Amino acid sequence: MQIHFIAIGGSAMHNLALALADKGYSITGSDDLIYEPSKTRLGKKGLLPESFGWFPDKVHKSLDAVILGMHAKADNPELVRAKELDLPMYSYPEFLYEQSKNKTRVVIGGSHGKTTITSMILHVLKYHNRDVDYMVGAQLDGFDRMVHLTEDNDFIVLEGDEYLSSPIDRRPKFHLYRPNIALLSGIAWDHINVFPTFENYVEQFRIFVDSIVNGGSITYNVEDAEVKRVVEASGNSIRKFPYHTPEYSVVNGQTLLETPEGPMPIEVFGRHNLSNLAGAKWICQNMGLDEDDFYEAIATFKGASKRLEKIAEAPGRIVYKDFAHSPSKVAATTRAVREQFPDRKLVACLELHTYSSFNPEFLKEYQGALDKADVPIVFYLPESVLIKKLEEVTPQQIALAFKRNDLNIFTEAGALKDFLFNRDFDNSVLLLMSSGTYGGLDLEALKGLIVD
Repeated sequence: MQIHFIAIGGSAMHNLALALADKGYSITGSDDLIYEPSKTRLGKKGLLPESFGWFPDKVHKSLDAVILGMHAKADNPELVRAKELDLPMYSYPEFLYEQSKNKTRVVIGGSHGKTTITSMILHVLKYHNRDVDYMVGAQLDGFDRMVHLTEDNDFIVLEGDEYLSSPIDRRPKFHLYRPNIALLSGIAWDHINVFPTFENYVEQFRIFVDSIVNGGSITYNVEDAEVKRVVEASGNSIRKFPYHTPEYSVVNGQTLLETPEGPMPIEVFGRHNLSNLAGAKWICQNMGLDEDDFYEAIATFKGASKRLEKIAEAPGRIVYKDFAHSPSKVAATTRAVREQFPDRKLVACLELHTYSSFNPEFLKEYQGALDKADVPIVFYLPESVLIKKLEEVTPQQIALAFKRNDLNIFTEAGALKDFLFNRDFDNSVLLLMSSGTYGGLDLEALKGLIVD
């Protein structure tokens, strides 16, 4: 097959392009800008566009399909050309479904935890040499890329994102997968630029549950009240398996999971991660893996990239980095580190830079999110607000939203750097929470300063 990618450089898109190339497809693509590591990875496979930009002549009648990425605009010249030629056109999730029509589709959904749960499942299956197709939203240890597709594997494991499918397909991605086996980890309002009300956001998860094929199953976090309501109210003819956080303890900075064979040390920590582990166990069992085999494998799971990832350590000093940015994720991550290290000073630094986090109404959702930190820090760049064409957000609004009188608020990268680089981190844990870069903060220099 000949496939052309419009916006091939995205994290998800370039991984799909690589997977299809390995499958023997002929791949071309375009983009106006490609960052690392996508650029190098595409280059090694001979898939990097010779020139950046949009070239309608790349789109021709001999193409079997065009895959459209979210980065492309609705008036993209290549998209216009593809429509003129009436070529088969797919969004990223639509094409994944086309590739998995004859497989058992396992879809992991939820506002939080879906990347970690998907990663846990894939880790356990790989540990036991169970080959499956997959798509996951993070780079995993032991896996070459984030997408793997074959003709032969019976299962495909998909991380089910609720964000939009493409510029011309406003459906959430996870509505398109039609799972045989599904999981729902939690519902906490996010993506307010697309789902302006909580009710509208919850409706997307109702549609997801109803999209499960007849006779399929949903494994769901019964401790999340909204998840419980959505799943148990569904009239879909599916089996429903509730799960809850397993018993565990923390002893001298080590989390011990209670199992039928007694306490077992594990690498991940935090109540939210133990809940994720319980969901992953149910899914693996639904895929035919024994409980004992799951425990054996999960003991070696160190976490998904940028999800409570330990990036530096020295005696009495630890640095963690986490992708957390939404209120529920920030609260869960901060609480987890506090529980794991109750006797250390917790310095928690959150960067606000998403569309939702700059909305005055949504900001109120952050109340209490940093309450477990000894030194709470919030950083944001006013220029980011302007770029998103939003109204000004003031430090006073931030302080009022978080409701902590001792909140350290920084709006300049240099001031944040001075604060962190001149701090004594003895007997401390530094927790960095963002999907951004803190205005270009030199993390390697900061790590070196802390651990030396």
